[in-house]
Amino acid sequence: MTRRIVALLLCTVAGCAVGPDYHRPRVATPAAFRGTELQEAQAASYADLPWWQVFADPQLQELIGTALKENYDLRLATERITAARAQVTITRSSLFPQISADGTSTGGKTESSFQQDFHMLQAAGDAVFQIDLFGKLRRATESARAQLLATEDARQTVILTLVSDVASDYFNLLQLDLQLQITHDTINTQEDSVKLTTFRVEHGTATKLDILQAKQTLDTAVATVPDLERQIAQQEDAISILLGHYPEGVLRGRPLIDQTLPPLVPAGLTSALLERRPDIREAEHGLMAANAEIGVAKASFFPQITLTGSGGGAWGRSSTAFSSLLKNKLTQWSYEADVSQPLFTGGALLGNLRFAKSQYAQALTSYRQTIQHAFGEVSDALIGYEKLHKVRVDQEVTVADLHESVRLSIDRYRGGITNYLEVLDGQRALFSAELTLAQARGNEYQSLVQLYRSLGGGWQQEQ
Repeated sequence: MTRRIVALLLCTVAGCAVGPDYHRPRVATPAAFRGTELQEAQAASYADLPWWQVFADPQLQELIGTALKENYDLRLATERITAARAQVTITRSSLFPQISADGTSTGGKTESSFQQDFHMLQAAGDAVFQIDLFGKLRRATESARAQLLATEDARQTVILTLVSDVASDYFNLLQLDLQLQITHDTINTQEDSVKLTTFRVEHGTATKLDILQAKQTLDTAVATVPDLERQIAQQEDAISILLGHYPEGVLRGRPLIDQTLPPLVPAGLTSALLERRPDIREAEHGLMAANAEIGVAKASFFPQITLTGSGGGAWGRSSTAFSSLLKNKLTQWSYEADVSQPLFTGGALLGNLRFAKSQYAQALTSYRQTIQHAFGEVSDALIGYEKLHKVRVDQEVTVADLHESVRLSIDRYRGGITNYLEVLDGQRALFSAELTLAQARGNEYQSLVQLYRSLGGGWQQEQ
């Protein structure tokens, strides 16, 4: 019997698991990202830098660090990894013998014509071992491990999304701060302009209409303040929630105009995107799990062999008033080999196999779709960063021209060459252009965040 058990164990080790082994499917990817076709391919990528080198603002770094520690979505993702690891342990345990033991102890005393004391001890042990001759249990363990890796990748996706959201919201907050500052500066300038116009009216060199026209830009700027303050408060609330805090104020670091932009943002090789982006890795590990489940379904068609062994004993002692102690001992053991072969299941096994294959086909489609979407996001981010940079540069020229135009209009008005309407039109255009420039600056920084995110940047690296 011992030789037979050893032979079966050797068959289990040497036996091949049914079902297909996983091989990464071929996916046709472009040789270069759109917008970089004319550039020389570079192995290095902007995304290879850790986030604290990309965004050098100390306050932003502190906010990101807090989010990585306190955010509830990230905590949930971490606990899902713990659960997945436990599931691997549970699934893998089926590969080993399941051993249990139990024991009982009884005793008592009888009162009759003869007084008798007795005590009995019973102990037994059982062992059950399912021989994984066709790899069903090994394929199930393979699937569980792939699902664990997918869960770990999902956590990295949460980190990538979390930190990019913090950075994007932070730059949006700085943009709103800049717009509020521009508005307050405009209010101060227009108040001085109204005072000057009032003085000119009092001395007969201007009309009351000039005062009303001068107040129009002032009133527009004053009306803009409450809405900007609303947006700032709501943006602070959004950042606070990302940090795992209740709504509160957010400290700022460098103003938006003092933030640094990299002179060059190389995208790197397209092949690296498949390894760097956690959502692609998650999709592939889901594909691995689905592939292993096909093996589980196929193995269900074959016999299942289970070895069962048990043994135990009973030890007793009794005494009477008229005799010495009597000792009794009883031991027994048994073994059993069970073979189970499905004969008719009403199509359940075949349906289960078809289901597993369909799940694999869906996972394969999802994997390819995830890659396609990733390249789309990178393309959008590259184009967005390039064009928004140009928008910001062009808008700076516009603002500079309007500043000069307003200066000349004021000089012409003071010289009596033109009326105040020309000054008013110039001031309105300048105020609007300065707000647009602030938004263009913010959009440029946010596009940089999206580019770093789409390339699968180093959010997962620890500082």
